[in-house]
Amino acid sequence: MAVETLFEGWTPLARRLLAEGPYVSDATMIARAYQLLGELSEGEKVATVDAHPRIGEDPARLSRLSLAEQGADRLPELDRLNAEYESRFGFRFVVFVNGRPKSEIVEVLKERLGNDRNQELETGLRAVVDIAASRLAQQ
Repeated sequence: MAVETLFEGWTPLARRLLAEGPYVSDATMIARAYQLLGELSEGEKVATVDAHPRIGEDPARLSRLSLAEQGADRLPELDRLNAEYESRFGFRFVVFVNGRPKSEIVEVLKERLGNDRNQELETGLRAVVDIAASRLAQQ
């Protein structure tokens, strides 16, 4: 699977991974992605997180992979919480859905609103790589 597909576009993380490749295995690339998270600038981190679609986004605006992972159902509460999260932190809420229903994700989002900005940015970045790893494993 193409790096830009795994990471929802040509994010700073995807560009760095591609520039350093090819990798001997998918596991090696994912391990390097986790390492690179600490090397990204603040702006690159935010751009990488913001490339992911919002949880509960209009299905017409989701990538094929995100739609398969999130499903097409919408919860109005997610729209409100996403807006609150983005206002508080300045970037999108990203979580590895991993088959959980959106009602469970609502609770995760509410809990994470209590975190500090740095903690949330790092949590979101790890989720970006977790999602990419899951996508590779399922191909």
